[in-house]
Amino acid sequence: NLRLYYGFMYGHPGKKLLFMGQEIAQRSEWNHNAEVDWAALSDHKHAGMQRLVRDLNALYRETPALHVKDCFPDGFQWIEASDADESVYVWVRYGAETDPPVVVLCNFTPVPREGWRCGLPRTGTWREALNTDADIYGGSNTGNMGSVTATGEGWHGQPASAHVTIPPLSAVFLIWESN
Repeated sequence: NLRLYYGFMYGHPGKKLLFMGQEIAQRSEWNHNAEVDWAALSDHKHAGMQRLVRDLNALYRETPALHVKDCFPDGFQWIEASDADESVYVWVRYGAETDPPVVVLCNFTPVPREGWRCGLPRTGTWREALNTDADIYGGSNTGNMGSVTATGEGWHGQPASAHVTIPPLSAVFLIWESN
């Protein structure tokens, strides 16, 4: 659940806030009289959370569409926000005209969504830039084998679409690469 939430937070507009210890999923509340529970990193799930936060920070920093239009309406567009049956939310983030768009897919259930058809703003290759369900983060390693290809068949009000896998309780970041 926490991997999904962090992916949702980093993909959604707004400032990204973590308090001391949250980057390693520290179980106890932060105590100003003690240090962060660094010993928790001996557990692979806590170490995976630390890697995920590191990689989310890098993706956010290196991907203009995730931050340059944070406060502008043209920097965000819902693709799917009403799939109550499958609890999937999808949106696209836009930067400057020359920045590739980023599509964020979130699955809020413990059921993988395999072959889920998703509307996309462009045809071509969409690279799976980050998947919070990756093994290195403590996940099940379910995903899209590095990329998906969007065809000109429109869906969700978008001009293109692709069949994607959205892992259980996870967020997937797709970045447009080419036609």
